[in-house]
This record gives sequence, structure tokens and C-alpha cells, in this order.
Amino acid sequence: MDLQQLEPYRAALDGLSAAAIVAWAVAEWGPEQVALASSFGPEDQVLTALLATATPRPRVFTLDTGRLFEETYALMQRTRRSYGLPIEVHAPDAAELAALVGRHGPNLFFESVEKRRACCELRKVRPLGRALQGLRAWICGLRRDQGPTREQTQAIAWDETHGLYKIAPLHAWSEDEVWRYIHEHDVPYNELHSRGFRSIGCAPCTRAVAPGQELRAGRWWWEQPGQRECGLHRPDRPR
Repeated sequence: MDLQQLEPYRAALDGLSAAAIVAWAVAEWGPEQVALASSFGPEDQVLTALLATATPRPRVFTLDTGRLFEETYALMQRTRRSYGLPIEVHAPDAAELAALVGRHGPNLFFESVEKRRACCELRKVRPLGRALQGLRAWICGLRRDQGPTREQTQAIAWDETHGLYKIAPLHAWSEDEVWRYIHEHDVPYNELHSRGFRSIGCAPCTRAVAPGQELRAGRWWWEQPGQRECGLHRPDRPR
């Protein structure tokens, strides 16, 4: 990577709207070289709408862990229909998954942070690596106020792990701004959000939260807040 290029990119994106950042990424690298990683959360749904506006050939991919809520699968279908776009689906390696479950059981993630991370590594992190092959940049729904592990999120960063740029067009948005956009633009969203789920991942590792709890309190709730990441968004350089 040419580290000298990152700062000019950051300067170019400074002060731009989320829609303008998405359009910039498509123009900079082309629609085939930029893809949105979607878990069908509210941020991802906003970005899908923005990307579909920026290019007639948007690339959107998702990681199907095999443990998602049925409501999430239903939203995947609604999103396909709403925007008329194909969604690339990446799943864990079947042999690796069978070996992990055979050794530790299907719900190993409750036993220790290490086993939970091993599950996330196989079901999410490795499929992400395969999904990103051949891309110049990927777009994600990170926001600074999603939790303590994401407070330093910037509009663009260098993904050291995968060797490409990572774009976070909504980095400065609040949760209220996300939902305002969804309602004003009739963006489809997961019906679990109407039942107290603020952040949604795999079904066994996600629960509804009480009013006043932080956004990701329902994710891996048995762990300490600073540990509640699956490994998809490791710290990016330079800091």
C-alpha cells in the first residue's frame, strides 16, 4: 500500500455526505471493484439504497453464518426484490464447520471468549476474506457511536488485514439519522427492530435490549463490552 494516498483520500472525503462518499468510491475504483458488505442491519440497508442510486450495477455481498434469524433471511429476499439486485452470499467452509462443531458442539460460543472467537473466525472472518478477493475497496456500515470499539471510525481507512480500502460513509451518523433516512425513503428493515433488537447478528448470540442500554448490548451479552467484536472490523492503520 502507498500510505501517501490515504491522507489525500481522507481530505477528498472530508465534509462529504454519505451519498457523495458512496458515489466517490464507485467513481474512484469502478462498480466492479467496490462492494458493500451487508448483514442487513439498518446502516447496511441505507447504504444499499445509496449504492443502488450511485450505480446501476451495485455489488452487495453478505456472510451467511448458518445461524441467522429467519427474519434476516426474509429481509434478504425483500432487499433483492426492492432494489432488483443480486446479493452475493458467502458461507463458511463446510468441512471446517463440521470439524469445529464436532470438537466443541454447536453452541461453543457460550463457553469462553476464545471459543466464541473461533466460531466467528470460521463463520464470518474467513468468508469475508474470500468475499474481498479482487476488490479495491469495501463499504461497511460502521458508525462511531455504535460502541467503544468503533469510536475512532473514519470515512476511509486502510484494511491492513485484507489489503484494500475500507469505506464507512455513515461514520458520523447517529442512530436517529439512520432511522430517519429509512423511514423517509421507505427502506426495508428487519422486523426484529420493532421487537427491541437494536443490533442483530446470529440468533444464538443476539437478544433484545432494554430502553437505555447501549446499541450493541444485546450482542454477546455475556462478554465484557470491549470484547464484543467478531473480528470483521479489526483496528485499521494508520492510526
